[in-house]
This record gives sequence, structure tokens and C-alpha cells, in this order.
Amino acid sequence: MAKGKASKAIITAAVTGSIHTPSMSPYLPVTPEELIADIMSVYEAGGAVAHLHVRDPQTGIPNADQDLYREVASEVKRRCDIVLCTTTGGKLGEPVENRSRVIANLQPELASLNAGSLNFALFHVAGQYQDWKHDWEKSYLEGTEDYIFPNTFYTMRRFLEIMGPFETKPEFEIYDVGMINNLAHLIQAGQVKTPVYLQFVMGILGGIPATVDNLVYMVQTAERLIGDFQWSVCAAGRFQFPMTTHGLLMGGNARVGLEDNLYLEKGVLAKNSGEQVAKLIRIARELGIEPATPDEARDILGLKGLDKVNY
Repeated sequence: MAKGKASKAIITAAVTGSIHTPSMSPYLPVTPEELIADIMSVYEAGGAVAHLHVRDPQTGIPNADQDLYREVASEVKRRCDIVLCTTTGGKLGEPVENRSRVIANLQPELASLNAGSLNFALFHVAGQYQDWKHDWEKSYLEGTEDYIFPNTFYTMRRFLEIMGPFETKPEFEIYDVGMINNLAHLIQAGQVKTPVYLQFVMGILGGIPATVDNLVYMVQTAERLIGDFQWSVCAAGRFQFPMTTHGLLMGGNARVGLEDNLYLEKGVLAKNSGEQVAKLIRIARELGIEPATPDEARDILGLKGLDKVNY
């Protein structure tokens, strides 16, 4: 059976990602200073985990610069005890070798591990904007019409082999129901030990649509194929708060943040990811659900602890 409902819910915020571009919101954090400030807004609002990508400070293009990762992570650690979940997704088209370097360099407590390949499509968004701040933005989005986000079984095995010696726990990103079967295979092959942590990522074109029926189906499929797991849900754009609220009601954890959605409500841009965290926590408390602290999140997920990271 799946692990029972935790006494508290882990609220994560993905603060910048690699989907949105600077022209979409003046509040999208780009520089190390902006990323640090956004993560601190998450912590101060009651979030337990921050999911971290980095960007070129001048152009805002997503990258995998290890010095930027270290600058952000070390300063955040100096200021607070929030759990950092580093990405292994990187930017669109990033080679696997670059995507994995952050694990060996920072040895984080938690890191994303995408559980399968998909047509990760953003091209349909490009037509919604006219005035671009940077030359790269439009072509970056339009290029995803012919893009596959590659996460082969070999890739997944390599990430697991890299994470293992550093005791970095994988957060398995599940974009569609077939990826649960991929993970079940890795468990059966002895490459992954349970309990596992799943992040259901919903509403990306190329992945599973953000509906309650689909969320219920994925949780039930994970119960049948995996059994021992914790889970969280995030959803793109306007589906963010409806799906995270349903996820909390189902006994799961939830992720918000400017990576997934730039808005706080219809027509109102979020000024930082902390505003979204505060909103979700208000909703959760109205439903009788308390947010976990960073240390409570560590206990729920079985993380190695902040004293064992390398930043």
C-alpha cells in the first residue's frame, strides 16, 4: 500500500524553471540575487522545499552554470534551512552530461529525476507575446515544436548511479502515466529502492492534462505498481491552484512557484513564488492541513540532512 497521509503537507516552490522567459513577467527571477530573494520569499511564506534552476544573469536564458548553482545554494543555506531540490532537467536541449554535474558538485539532499521522455512543447505559447526582451526567447519556444525531452532508461540509470554515492534522493518527475510504469521497472530491476517520491507534473503540452480524474488515476496506478511512495502534484498555468488544492485534499503534497505559473490569480502576476506559497498555505489551513517545516519535510521524505550537502 502507499504510505499513509503524512501529518503535514510539504509545500514546494519551483522558482524559475526553464519554461517561462523574461518577457512574460518582470518578476521572473533571473540573477543569483533574484533567485536567492525568491527562495527566501518561499521560506518566509512557509514553504519547505525550493526547486532550483539557474539562468544567465544577463539574458535570462536557462543554463547549467555550476558557479551560479553554488552561489545561490550556498547563500540560501547561509540564510535558512529550506530543502533545495536541484534540477537535472536543465534547459531544453541540455546534454545529459551537463544536466548531471550539479549532483556531484553540490551533493544536494533532493534532485529531480525525470521518469521518461516526452514531447515537451511550448511553441504554442510564443504567439501570445509580441515584444521580446531578448532575441533568444521566441526561437527557444518555437523550437519545441520539433523537440523531445530525452530521458531514456540509460539516462535514468546514469542519474541514479550518480545520486547514489551522495545520498541524494531522487524526486521522480511524472509527466504521464506511462512514466509510473518506467519507475516500476527500475524498482523491479533493483535500480531504485522504495519508498520513492513522485512529483506529478500536469498540464504540459505533450504530457498528461491537468484534471482531477487524471490525478486520481496516476495516484491509483502508483499504488498498484509501486506501493510505497510519497507524492506531490504541480500543474501548469491556471491549473496550478485547482490541482494543488485537490492534491492536498487527497493526502498528497503540492508544488507551486513561478516555474509552473506566473500568476497569483486571473490577470494578476505573482511578484514572487512566496506569494503563491502563502496563498496555497491559506487554502490548506482552511481545509485543516498544516504545512511541513523544512525539517519535517526531511523526516517525511527520509532525506540525508543539510549537514551532508556540498555547498
